[in-house]
Amino acid sequence: MLKAGVLGAGHLGKIHLRLLNQSDKYNLVGFYDADENNAKKVADEFGYKYFNSVEALIDAVDMVDIVTPTLSHYDCAKQAIAKGKHIFIEKPITNTVEEAEHIRELLAEHNLRGQVGHVERFNPAFIAVKDDIKSPMFIETHRLAEFNPRGTDVPVVLDLMIHDIDIILSLVKSKVKHVSASGVAVISDTPDIANARLEFENGCVANLTASRISLKKMRKARFFQKDAYISVDFLTKKCEVVKMKDAPETPGDFDMILQNAEGVKKQIYFDNPSIPDNNSILDELETFADAINNNRAPIVTLHDGTEALRVATQIINSF
Repeated sequence: MLKAGVLGAGHLGKIHLRLLNQSDKYNLVGFYDADENNAKKVADEFGYKYFNSVEALIDAVDMVDIVTPTLSHYDCAKQAIAKGKHIFIEKPITNTVEEAEHIRELLAEHNLRGQVGHVERFNPAFIAVKDDIKSPMFIETHRLAEFNPRGTDVPVVLDLMIHDIDIILSLVKSKVKHVSASGVAVISDTPDIANARLEFENGCVANLTASRISLKKMRKARFFQKDAYISVDFLTKKCEVVKMKDAPETPGDFDMILQNAEGVKKQIYFDNPSIPDNNSILDELETFADAINNNRAPIVTLHDGTEALRVATQIINSF
């Protein structure tokens, strides 16, 4: 069991503490939070050991779970790496691409493992269909949330849209060649609603919308490729796979057949996979433990986190 410590005991930090505590792959040593009153409250309520400094916590563990505000990710990661500790770091990886690249360099120099908390990669609906998404040529995503003051210290692109950016980059095996975007700050000082269009060198186009001032929640992605349409609902953890194949010579009574202008007939059929129940945050933390113990690359590497931040930054700079 890896000795784990958590930096940051806010909303998400408390979830990480609970899951690390129940995992049989980690031994939760304790946590540090800059807000002393909150730290004492969490320690009293849940019984986790509270460390009075970042350094003391880092010294006591094998893996540091960084769930602090984004602005402090860089400093926390540097301190942990300097003391030879593996790092799990929440998304976005850092505040700037330069910081992210420096952390990657330090991690490689010290031969340590690092993973970024892009949790939607572990969403069971996405896992169920990702192997069916082979060469998407048009992608559309909508990630809408009701207003919550938590997270408004960064633009909606870094708060919400970055989830979909990471998903898209994990699927499209081509470089982004052009980015265009628009964003509007409605309530916050930074954009609360944004739309971006990513054009890839292989011809794929992705249209992303994110809002944190919506009246309803939505987290959906749709993928279109040759002979297939695939949709993923990250919120309800449901998916739909619609495929096309050459129509049989003698279709059955219930077969769905389409015929194009050239007379080519295709059969439409549904190939919806079963979706296992899981806890995505627990899965991302435990697969990171496996990566450390087996000396292999994590599922979401620091490179992945850096590239997602790079594209997110390009989008913000396009406003």
